[in-house]
Amino acid sequence: MAQALIDHIDPEAILLGVTADSNEVVIRQLASRLEALGYVKPSYADAVVKREQTMPTGLPLGLAENVAVPHTDPIHVIKAGVGLAVLSKPVDFANMEEPDEAVSVGIVFLLAINDKDKQIEMLQEIMGTIQSPEALAGLKQAASVDDVRAVLS
Repeated sequence: MAQALIDHIDPEAILLGVTADSNEVVIRQLASRLEALGYVKPSYADAVVKREQTMPTGLPLGLAENVAVPHTDPIHVIKAGVGLAVLSKPVDFANMEEPDEAVSVGIVFLLAINDKDKQIEMLQEIMGTIQSPEALAGLKQAASVDDVRAVLS
């Protein structure tokens, strides 16, 4: 049986009501949390920020909330995990398909995957979740880790 998305997200790496003025600030907040929890190396945050500049991950969903799924090479990862930030107000990420376009993002899944094959599986799992308007609304309204767990289980 496949694991649920929530099984990959450390409860300590769920940040709700995040205030940030740029996508880099959000990435660094989540990366710092993943580093403190032993998931990633100190090089991880810079690597994700650098990759986001050349290979953006903003996903325009055509819904009330858009999502970004920043990640980087497995060399910067100690063990697999996912960080989740729900922003109090959206920040711009570049569009994955049209890098010159900005996407206003309210939910960020930061991937720390140490196996390329698992990275593809995780991206597919996230894509399945975020295509549900109900799931996105539930994440946006989540007031606790338990609320997030209920939405993603």
